[in-house]
Amino acid sequence: MENIITANQTLARVNALANGNEQSLKQTSITKVGVDLGTSSIVLVVVDEDDQPLFAAFENANVVRDGLVVNYIEALQKTTKLKKLAESTLGIPLTCASGAIPPGTIGNNKKVVGNIIEGSGMELVSIVDEPTAAATVLNIQEGAVIDIGGGTTGISIFKDGEVVFSADEATGGTQMTLVLSGYLGVPTEEGEQIKRDKSKQEETFPILIPVVEKMASIVTSFLTAYGKPVQHIYLVGGATDFPQFASTFSKILGRPVIQPDFPQFVTPLGIAMISKQEELGAERRCI
Repeated sequence: MENIITANQTLARVNALANGNEQSLKQTSITKVGVDLGTSSIVLVVVDEDDQPLFAAFENANVVRDGLVVNYIEALQKTTKLKKLAESTLGIPLTCASGAIPPGTIGNNKKVVGNIIEGSGMELVSIVDEPTAAATVLNIQEGAVIDIGGGTTGISIFKDGEVVFSADEATGGTQMTLVLSGYLGVPTEEGEQIKRDKSKQEETFPILIPVVEKMASIVTSFLTAYGKPVQHIYLVGGATDFPQFASTFSKILGRPVIQPDFPQFVTPLGIAMISKQEELGAERRCI
């Protein structure tokens, strides 16, 4: 599919930037910034006005649980650190940014995410739901985006480019870590590192299959609640970064599941792409 090919090319650039395999581009045009507060990391992505990646970096962090910010101070400190790194690298100030939350998030979480962005020294443009950000990268007009992060499994179903259904449940990468740690008899921190080790995926994924199948069952219940046919299903999120993940989902759902490359960077890239400074009004335009 052409939209996935294009998305994969952009995501490859983000991955290269975030892992230090490619240099960021210095420029002076309008920038758009996305901040993704995840369960195991905070990601900051900067794109230009044509949505081409200029900068990407992440900080490991334990600031979110089940989609909710639980460590405000650490989140603020690490977001500020990423902002300063981006400014130093690009040679320009970053004055505005957008963030995202899982669909169906309750309480003041949306306000907290906004406060973290503004506390880091950037003006808040918008807060979007995570699957909508992912759909922006994948250029989806019809279908369902499943976003599985550290703490949650979320879905947004799109029709004519608009969200017509969304839901979220607290099962994600954290549960995978807990199962792996328990099975191996190691501390949670060590289990997390083993889970992230790509060289060990062949031996770790079979242990994680029951959790992945539970996530797929959650998605099945979401699709049943929606009650209408959904032709295309896209799978994103850092927890899905296993070669066997999409095929396991496909088996449970009984239909093809499309997964882009570097799924951990889809949502933060989409947050940046969606961050249109014009939403602030002309007198507050960020340049």
